[in-house]
Amino acid sequence: MHFEIERKFLVKGSFKEQASSSSRIMQGYISSMKGRTVRVRIRDEKGYLTIKGPSDQGGLVRYEFEKEISLQDAHDLMKICEPGIIDKTRYLVPYEGHVFEVDEFYGENEGLVLAEVELESADEPFARPSFLGREVTGDRRFYNSCMRVHPYCQWKDEIRDWLE
Repeated sequence: MHFEIERKFLVKGSFKEQASSSSRIMQGYISSMKGRTVRVRIRDEKGYLTIKGPSDQGGLVRYEFEKEISLQDAHDLMKICEPGIIDKTRYLVPYEGHVFEVDEFYGENEGLVLAEVELESADEPFARPSFLGREVTGDRRFYNSCMRVHPYCQWKDEIRDWLE
Protein backbone atom coordinates (compact mmCIF):
# COMPACT_ATOMS: atom_id res chain seq x y z
CA MET A 1 0.00 0.00 0.00
CA HIS A 2 1.15 3.52 -0.74
CA PHE A 3 0.47 6.19 1.84
CA GLU A 4 0.60 9.88 1.10
CA ILE A 5 2.02 12.07 3.87
CA GLU A 6 1.61 15.74 3.12
CA ARG A 7 1.19 19.10 4.77
CA LYS A 8 -0.85 21.89 3.22
CA PHE A 9 -0.44 25.67 3.54
CA LEU A 10 -2.00 28.86 2.31
CA VAL A 11 0.35 30.82 0.07
CA LYS A 12 1.23 34.43 0.70
CA GLY A 13 3.63 36.29 -1.52
CA SER A 14 5.29 35.39 -4.78
CA PHE A 15 6.48 31.92 -5.75
CA LYS A 16 6.22 31.68 -9.54
CA GLU A 17 9.75 32.91 -10.22
CA GLN A 18 11.03 29.97 -8.11
CA ALA A 19 8.99 27.33 -9.98
CA SER A 20 10.84 24.75 -12.03
CA SER A 21 7.72 23.83 -14.03
CA SER A 22 3.97 24.28 -14.22
CA SER A 23 1.01 22.36 -15.62
CA ARG A 24 -2.72 22.88 -16.05
CA ILE A 25 -4.94 20.43 -14.18
CA MET A 26 -8.64 19.67 -14.53
CA GLN A 27 -10.07 17.13 -12.14
CA GLY A 28 -13.43 15.65 -11.33
CA TYR A 29 -14.72 13.15 -8.81
CA ILE A 30 -16.49 9.92 -9.65
CA SER A 31 -17.02 9.43 -5.91
CA SER A 32 -16.31 11.86 -3.09
CA MET A 33 -17.65 10.11 -0.01
CA LYS A 34 -16.09 11.26 3.24
CA GLY A 35 -12.93 9.23 3.68
CA ARG A 36 -12.92 7.75 0.17
CA THR A 37 -12.52 9.50 -3.14
CA VAL A 38 -12.13 8.37 -6.73
CA ARG A 39 -10.72 11.16 -8.85
CA VAL A 40 -10.12 11.63 -12.57
CA ARG A 41 -7.43 14.10 -13.52
CA ILE A 42 -6.24 15.55 -16.80
CA ARG A 43 -2.80 17.08 -16.36
CA ASP A 44 -1.63 18.74 -19.54
CA GLU A 45 -2.01 15.89 -22.08
CA LYS A 46 -2.12 12.92 -19.68
CA GLY A 47 -4.94 11.24 -17.78
CA TYR A 48 -4.90 9.74 -14.27
CA LEU A 49 -7.27 7.79 -12.07
CA THR A 50 -6.65 8.19 -8.32
CA ILE A 51 -8.23 6.48 -5.33
CA LYS A 52 -7.71 7.97 -1.88
CA GLY A 53 -8.66 6.48 1.45
CA PRO A 54 -9.53 8.17 4.74
CA SER A 55 -7.05 10.55 6.38
CA ASP A 56 -5.68 10.05 9.84
CA GLN A 57 -7.11 12.33 12.56
CA GLY A 58 -4.81 15.22 11.71
CA GLY A 59 -5.38 14.95 7.96
CA LEU A 60 -1.67 14.27 7.41
CA VAL A 61 -1.57 10.63 6.23
CA ARG A 62 -3.86 8.77 3.83
CA TYR A 63 -3.80 5.83 1.43
CA GLU A 64 -3.36 6.80 -2.22
CA PHE A 65 -3.39 4.75 -5.43
CA GLU A 66 -2.78 6.50 -8.75
CA LYS A 67 -2.64 5.03 -12.25
CA GLU A 68 -2.00 6.76 -15.55
CA ILE A 69 -4.85 6.19 -18.03
CA SER A 70 -5.31 7.27 -21.63
CA LEU A 71 -6.29 10.87 -22.26
CA GLN A 72 -9.43 9.64 -24.05
CA ASP A 73 -10.43 7.51 -21.04
CA ALA A 74 -9.89 10.51 -18.77
CA HIS A 75 -12.13 12.69 -20.96
CA ASP A 76 -14.78 9.97 -21.03
CA LEU A 77 -14.67 9.51 -17.24
CA MET A 78 -14.96 13.28 -16.69
CA LYS A 79 -18.42 13.04 -18.27
CA ILE A 80 -19.67 10.79 -15.45
CA CYS A 81 -18.13 12.76 -12.58
CA GLU A 82 -20.14 14.37 -9.82
CA PRO A 83 -20.98 18.05 -10.49
CA GLY A 84 -18.15 20.53 -10.00
CA ILE A 85 -14.76 20.44 -11.70
CA ILE A 86 -11.54 21.67 -10.11
CA ASP A 87 -9.47 23.82 -12.48
CA LYS A 88 -5.97 24.89 -11.43
CA THR A 89 -2.37 25.44 -12.44
CA ARG A 90 0.21 23.50 -10.43
CA TYR A 91 3.68 24.95 -10.01
CA LEU A 92 6.56 22.79 -8.76
CA VAL A 93 8.84 24.79 -6.50
CA PRO A 94 12.01 23.05 -5.27
CA TYR A 95 13.23 24.33 -1.91
CA GLU A 96 16.01 22.95 0.26
CA GLY A 97 15.53 19.26 -0.49
CA HIS A 98 11.74 19.23 -0.95
CA VAL A 99 9.41 20.10 -3.81
CA PHE A 100 6.39 22.22 -2.96
CA GLU A 101 3.36 21.78 -5.21
CA VAL A 102 1.68 25.18 -5.41
CA ASP A 103 -1.85 25.21 -6.83
CA GLU A 104 -3.43 28.39 -8.19
CA PHE A 105 -7.18 27.83 -8.55
CA TYR A 106 -9.63 29.20 -11.13
CA GLY A 107 -13.40 29.44 -11.51
CA GLU A 108 -15.32 29.52 -8.24
CA ASN A 109 -12.06 28.88 -6.35
CA GLU A 110 -10.30 31.85 -7.99
CA GLY A 111 -8.04 33.70 -5.58
CA LEU A 112 -7.07 30.64 -3.57
CA VAL A 113 -3.45 29.50 -3.73
CA LEU A 114 -2.33 26.45 -1.74
CA ALA A 115 1.03 24.73 -1.30
CA GLU A 116 1.58 21.10 -0.36
CA VAL A 117 4.76 19.29 0.54
CA GLU A 118 4.99 15.50 0.55
CA LEU A 119 7.04 13.95 3.33
CA GLU A 120 8.58 10.55 4.03
CA SER A 121 7.27 10.55 7.61
CA ALA A 122 4.81 12.60 9.63
CA ASP A 123 7.59 14.11 11.74
CA GLU A 124 10.06 14.79 8.91
CA PRO A 125 11.52 18.30 9.24
CA PHE A 126 11.52 20.63 6.24
CA ALA A 127 12.57 24.20 5.52
CA ARG A 128 9.70 26.63 4.99
CA PRO A 129 10.00 28.93 1.98
CA SER A 130 8.94 32.54 2.57
CA PHE A 131 5.74 32.15 0.50
CA LEU A 132 4.20 29.65 2.96
CA GLY A 133 1.45 31.10 5.10
CA ARG A 134 -0.85 29.49 7.62
CA GLU A 135 -0.95 25.69 7.74
CA VAL A 136 -4.33 24.21 6.77
CA THR A 137 -3.48 20.50 6.89
CA GLY A 138 -6.61 18.59 7.90
CA ASP A 139 -9.00 21.52 7.29
CA ARG A 140 -11.55 19.88 4.99
CA ARG A 141 -12.49 23.19 3.33
CA PHE A 142 -9.15 23.01 1.52
CA TYR A 143 -9.65 19.50 0.12
CA ASN A 144 -10.26 19.63 -3.64
CA SER A 145 -13.17 17.22 -3.25
CA CYS A 146 -14.83 19.68 -0.85
CA MET A 147 -14.00 22.80 -2.86
CA ARG A 148 -15.91 21.52 -5.88
CA VAL A 149 -19.11 21.51 -3.77
CA HIS A 150 -18.32 24.40 -1.39
CA PRO A 151 -16.01 26.62 -3.43
CA TYR A 152 -13.70 29.23 -1.98
CA CYS A 153 -15.92 32.09 -3.21
CA GLN A 154 -18.53 31.01 -0.62
CA TRP A 155 -16.25 31.15 2.42
CA LYS A 156 -13.22 33.29 1.57
CA ASP A 157 -14.34 36.07 3.93
CA GLU A 158 -14.05 33.62 6.85
CA ILE A 159 -10.29 33.36 6.33
CA ARG A 160 -9.46 36.85 5.03
CA ASP A 161 -7.23 37.62 8.04
CA TRP A 162 -5.30 34.33 7.51
CA LEU A 163 -3.87 35.72 4.29
CA GLU A 164 -2.25 38.80 5.85
